[in-house]
Amino acid sequence: MSNDSKSPDSEEMRPEYDFSNAVQGKYADRFAQGTNLVRIQPDVAKEFPDSQSVNEALRSLLKSRKDKPGKESA
Repeated sequence: MSNDSKSPDSEEMRPEYDFSNAVQGKYADRFAQGTNLVRIQPDVAKEFPDSQSVNEALRSLLKSRKDKPGKESA
């Protein structure tokens, strides 16, 4: 990369980038199928050091719901 290149804020596209045949969102559905992200609020996140602890808490909650009489599991 040369030092005389334009700043990253430049609105112009470099000639070596060719997006003329690009398809917007081509892999979006495939990506979404393998992704299940959930954003938790900061006050809740403080109580859980990692994703494993979040999963354990949720499993415990689900188990307690299933153990209650009169509750049908989904």
